[in-house]
Amino acid sequence: MNTRIIVDSTADLMPEFKCRVHTVPLTVRFDDQEYIDGVTIDHKAFYEKLIESDVLPTTSQATPDAFMKEFEKAKEAGEAAVVITLASKFSGTYQSATIAAAEYENIYVVDSASAAMGSGILVELAFRLLDEGKSAKEIAKALEEEKKKIVIVALVDTLEYLKKGGRISKAVAFAGGVLNIKPVLSVIDGEINMLGKARGSKMGNNLLVQEIDKAGGIDFDKPVLLGYSGISDALLLKYIEDSRHIWEGNLDEVRYTTVGSVIGTHAGPGAVVVAFFKK
Repeated sequence: MNTRIIVDSTADLMPEFKCRVHTVPLTVRFDDQEYIDGVTIDHKAFYEKLIESDVLPTTSQATPDAFMKEFEKAKEAGEAAVVITLASKFSGTYQSATIAAAEYENIYVVDSASAAMGSGILVELAFRLLDEGKSAKEIAKALEEEKKKIVIVALVDTLEYLKKGGRISKAVAFAGGVLNIKPVLSVIDGEINMLGKARGSKMGNNLLVQEIDKAGGIDFDKPVLLGYSGISDALLLKYIEDSRHIWEGNLDEVRYTTVGSVIGTHAGPGAVVVAFFKK
């Protein structure tokens, strides 16, 4: 039985994987205008609106019905499916997928326990296993183990968006709110933690490098993906240059993409993200 990979739209992927997945979108609302993530609003347009808007947009989880439509397509094609969702601690999207999957056979739902590039590298690993000939059940079982090794480390420009969205406590937001302080965060097992603060981007880049070392280093045999939020990739390119010693000799190229609109709502513009499997 063939297997398809289904994701929600918060998984940030390189183009070669984006064209292979089946995507269930979340929604983003600016005041009375609702957009379908990645369908009726692209990343550039989203960040332009985010920067201009006085009010933080709201996001809505994918519904069971949206997943059922994709599961029905898989059933009609005679295929099994592995479904990889945003961390259940961040959204009810995982729950929507499991509710929908109860009506079908050969559907395996995996809570990525991550987001954005973190979910993205888990999806890439799923395709590696698929291309090796693994079954949907085998892929899902492997992902449940491998997701425990995923680390996201991010340098954000401000904690204001995470505070407004209720993703961090006011105390944590206050601690990172000093002028020109760049907070460094991690996402591990669906939890956002503040690792440290740096004055300015260069010190922030150094702190990112230190946190990668503290995590035990990067397993370069598995996917590594970087990302940025906002309209410009300048901050990310500066980080890649500052941390060149990490990548040289380990990666043929440093791959990166943009953080999508749902996660971008909470991260805000100006974030630099590194997602990897720890050793």
